[in-house]
Amino acid sequence: MSLPLEGLSAVVTGAGRGLGRAEALELARLGASVVVNDYGQPGRDGSGAASAAPAEDVAVEIRAAGGRAVAHTGDVADFGQARDLVERAVTEFGGLDILVNNAGILRDRMVFSMAEDEWDSVIRVHLKGHFNTTRFAAAHWRARSKAAGGPVYGRIVNTSSEAFLAGSAGQPNYAAAKGGIVGLTTSTALALAKYGVTANAICPRARTRMTEDVFAGFEQPDEGLDPLAPEHVAPLVGYLASPAAARVNGQLLVVHGGMVAIAERPCIQARFDTKQDAFTYDELDALLTPHYAQRPTGETFAAVEVLGLRHEQASSER
Repeated sequence: MSLPLEGLSAVVTGAGRGLGRAEALELARLGASVVVNDYGQPGRDGSGAASAAPAEDVAVEIRAAGGRAVAHTGDVADFGQARDLVERAVTEFGGLDILVNNAGILRDRMVFSMAEDEWDSVIRVHLKGHFNTTRFAAAHWRARSKAAGGPVYGRIVNTSSEAFLAGSAGQPNYAAAKGGIVGLTTSTALALAKYGVTANAICPRARTRMTEDVFAGFEQPDEGLDPLAPEHVAPLVGYLASPAAARVNGQLLVVHGGMVAIAERPCIQARFDTKQDAFTYDELDALLTPHYAQRPTGETFAAVEVLGLRHEQASSER
């Protein structure tokens, strides 16, 4: 019996630790050859010297289990190094079939305290990093499709966050980047569908180096699999990367602890039409002020309760 990803090749970014590591191992278990990418900086804020060890260790682990894997230690937020990452998959495995974007850093701060470089660095790694790899993977699949005269196999799985869905007061840079990733995903899904390529995004909840503060009060159980283990997320990534998910495109899925929820696109909550040629201030005041007066004070665009799941926010004032 063949494995669902047998004969396919994948790139997983940020795969030296946490979610990326679990995803790379899962794709390899399902039969894919994997390029394990990780820049290897020790600090979750992107600080410290880059190291080849995290990516190399995971590649060794995959090969020890009988799979095929090579390490790539480039910075995906660098345009040229992202190009090199895609080319590494083509050189090593004859092509690229699956791209999983996971690399990221945190530079948490309240919006009124955030420095310019704290904003720029998070946007650069998360959002630009997702774009860079997507851009070169998309060009690869488009060229293959033109050469083949029809659709080819391509899968993109991007990593968003519930910080985008519910807001996160101490992470305006991170929440904005994750929202941008959803926009990038849906745009990519529309652009590449005719080439046979799908693009989807996940909002994972897992205990990793990135979330150690958020889940500090949720201790790991003495027995059994931790509900916040990255291994709960990896199977969904494996599914979205597989032929079985051919009809799943432009979707956002929340996943953690044995649960997968499909998010709907934003819908209209209420509509008001002017009785004149154009709205006036007084008319808008008469329509909108009573509408919002019925809501609890301080309620934001996205409620903290997302899909029936309590979102723990990292909102300390720093």
